[in-house]
Amino acid sequence: MKPLKGIKVLDLSKVLAGPLCTQALADLGADVIKVEAPGLGDETRGWPPFAGPGLGAVYLSVNRNKRSVVVDLKKTEGREIVHKLAKDSDIAIESFGHGVAERLGVDAKSLQAINQRLIHCSISGFGDVGPMRKAAGYDVILQAFAGMMALSGEDGGGHIRSPISPIDQTTGTHALTGILAALLERGQSGKAATIKVSLFESAMGLMRYNIQNFWIRGVEPEKCGSGHESLCPYQAFEASDGPILIGVANDNLWRKFCSIAGLDEIVEDPRFRTNAARASNRTETVNLVQAAVEKLSVSFWDEELSKAGVPVAPINNLTKLLAHPHSEASGIILNYDHPVAGPTRTIGQPIIYNNQSREPGDAPPVHGQHTDEVLSGLGMDQNTIASLREAGVVA
Repeated sequence: MKPLKGIKVLDLSKVLAGPLCTQALADLGADVIKVEAPGLGDETRGWPPFAGPGLGAVYLSVNRNKRSVVVDLKKTEGREIVHKLAKDSDIAIESFGHGVAERLGVDAKSLQAINQRLIHCSISGFGDVGPMRKAAGYDVILQAFAGMMALSGEDGGGHIRSPISPIDQTTGTHALTGILAALLERGQSGKAATIKVSLFESAMGLMRYNIQNFWIRGVEPEKCGSGHESLCPYQAFEASDGPILIGVANDNLWRKFCSIAGLDEIVEDPRFRTNAARASNRTETVNLVQAAVEKLSVSFWDEELSKAGVPVAPINNLTKLLAHPHSEASGIILNYDHPVAGPTRTIGQPIIYNNQSREPGDAPPVHGQHTDEVLSGLGMDQNTIASLREAGVVA
């Protein structure tokens, strides 16, 4: 049995951070009802590429194992439906802009007045205090605002965006952590909790050691491409037939690397003997390593350094990653049949619980797929549901 079986989640979030959190809850056994607005619904349904109408790739990646209900929260009857759902829920999560949840009656104060055991989680861009609290929060905006973009890329190069939306995804994970802690506390005390996470604070958390370095050095760090400002050599190099990442993280690994690379004569050189010395003489160190690496192939360095325990990896594209036998052996890639998109692959939850095999569960729902089912569960008959649909309250 999954650990969250019997837990009911009211998902009022959209895009990436909130849906990532609620998909994790669903994968752990929770019953998640995804409330979407009429029209497009979750805006990622309209982000290409598409596996089918309303099935954008980002939407598919974070909305498995949910039931979709279309409710217009701008209508009184729509808010009443959501309040009825909240009354029987354990968790509610929303990601509306500043002040919107309060206007729609789905903020913590409103919903916990209906259900005193409800754990409420709010996801925002910049939090609810400070001069930026009303600003729009998107992953790329926070990459720029929080200094991340100033560090990314090669020295002298332009500003680049990390393409994996790290701030959105980290915020979703922080929300999950807070919710699971609140469930544990509620099980002990019976009390509900209110959880707030923001893209801004997630970005600050991701920048923590870079900021600590800045406080100690007192100067702005330079861009270091694939490298690391505190470690050397710890970056991408060009082998004779392609790129490879070599991570010499300590002096013992440096000695092992030099033995394989034919650089024994510089191991005890004061300029290179310690990591601190190599970092201080970064250009010379990198040039010596590059001159050695370019003589031999990626496969040579991958095999020989791996045998010696030196961190190394070819720089794979997605084709190579997905074809690698380790990707298949891990069980993280799952297959399911979608009623609209057909055979579909997905990345499973990166948690192995009690050694259980991961399963994809239910396919991401089409827009409003479960509206009638959920409303019937609230005790509404078909005539009532039809009237709500005709009035545009549900779809």
